[in-house]
Amino acid sequence: MLLHCATMGSLKNREIRMTIDRRRFLLSSSAATAYACLARAQAPVAPATPPGPAGDNDRPEYHFLAPHNWMNDPNGPIWWKGKYHLFYQLNPNAAVWGDMHWGHAISKDMVRWQHQPIALAPTPGGPDSEGCFSGSAVVDNGVPAIIYTGVQNAPPDQATIRDGSNKLRETQMLATAQDDQLLHWKKLEKPVIAVPPQGMTVTGFRDPCPWREADGWYVGIGSGEVGKGGCVLLYRSPDLRSWTYLGKLAEGAPTGNSGTNPVGSGDMWECPDFFAIGGTHCLFYSTEGKVIWTTGGYDKTAHRYTPRHTGVLDHGSYYAPKSFLAPGDRRILWGWIQERRSQEACSQAGWAGCMSLPRELHVAAGGGLVMIPAKEVESLRGKVEHIPLTTGAAHRRTVDNLRHELAFIVHQRPASLAVRIKTGLATPWELTLDYAAGTVRCGEAIFPLPATHDNTPDLRVFFDGSVIETFIGGREAITSRVYGLAPYAATLEARYDGPGRVELLHWPLNAISRDRLTT
Repeated sequence: MLLHCATMGSLKNREIRMTIDRRRFLLSSSAATAYACLARAQAPVAPATPPGPAGDNDRPEYHFLAPHNWMNDPNGPIWWKGKYHLFYQLNPNAAVWGDMHWGHAISKDMVRWQHQPIALAPTPGGPDSEGCFSGSAVVDNGVPAIIYTGVQNAPPDQATIRDGSNKLRETQMLATAQDDQLLHWKKLEKPVIAVPPQGMTVTGFRDPCPWREADGWYVGIGSGEVGKGGCVLLYRSPDLRSWTYLGKLAEGAPTGNSGTNPVGSGDMWECPDFFAIGGTHCLFYSTEGKVIWTTGGYDKTAHRYTPRHTGVLDHGSYYAPKSFLAPGDRRILWGWIQERRSQEACSQAGWAGCMSLPRELHVAAGGGLVMIPAKEVESLRGKVEHIPLTTGAAHRRTVDNLRHELAFIVHQRPASLAVRIKTGLATPWELTLDYAAGTVRCGEAIFPLPATHDNTPDLRVFFDGSVIETFIGGREAITSRVYGLAPYAATLEARYDGPGRVELLHWPLNAISRDRLTT
């Protein structure tokens, strides 16, 4: 479950307002570095009177979005009866965080979607009266079930969200499907996990991620303990209804960072996702404004996970991911692409947030994470254009829309390779692979240039309205937001410098609807 638009400090001597990680709090300076993929130059100013979601040129055309208003975390993705079901956090009443429901959409290919009625809504007077927060979907004895976090008002001594106001209690809830279309759900009236472990002062208690083992169901819950750092709490159940606390699946250490919100300081881990790929286990969690991936080993006797490799999942505007198993035992990951504009701008536009492209996960022989766009995304492609680049000479093309995919095939490494968007004299977005220095630069974000995985392109970039998703060698990713490019003429530019040989593949991409409303 994620929350709200808030004010961040200055980047490049200008103050910006942005959408951030869960609930009403100011993004700490330590978390700000995770968002430094923002454009180095201010994009052109959008029209004063937004045309509404259907006519908004900043609104993506092939990424999944809610029909209108606010959306955030992916919840409970599942393959069921020949269809992909994607649930997500939704405020059906405004384009800002609040009043959390579960939106619902279905697809046959994870690319083209049909909106469905709201799946879960708060129950007045119930344990989720203040919101149906994030969770997961599983199939139990042939029946799909959702385990999620319900939130209600509570006295400060019973609060589990400790963000300065300390008035909300989180409990874990269960709902079961009443039909094969997953349109109707029956909630249990009482929480299945009502309180955190006895004697533990938690910094949060939400976002259950369940899985099945030979002796029953297990669930990890995102949390943290005051003075001890972030963690994932582990429970076991024979039936998804009666749970026993086992201990901590994994835990960090106190960060020593200041701030009223423990997620911003790093002392609470939210949105955990625990799963296996082959013989390797993976744990993802979100904290300090970024998503941490780890791979390692899981001791099923001690019920303890030990990370051996770790990194940042996406260096940009990406948070709260959730994975599931697609047919063919493919591990597919969805993530929330956040806004980088003010709460007022979101309200005027009438929409906020979108879903990332589906990403397929693998674990390399050395234990590192491999992440590539799911092959279904290629169904959006038009005719490919092969463009040999020449060292020192920029390849440019003016575009009338931002639905494009670029793939750079590096046959011989140059000194550097760059791709950028230009509008007149401004460069609102630029990404550079600096082979000589061994770094990737995008705006103010700088991180190590990875070795390319197998036959993966060195650089793959997806442009869609105000969204730019970039994959580097199948090992790193960065998601950017750039607003106000249309109706101004924009130019895509690519070049490399120094000895080398680079080929550019360019595809125009098709929209998934006629009106930017997804379905």
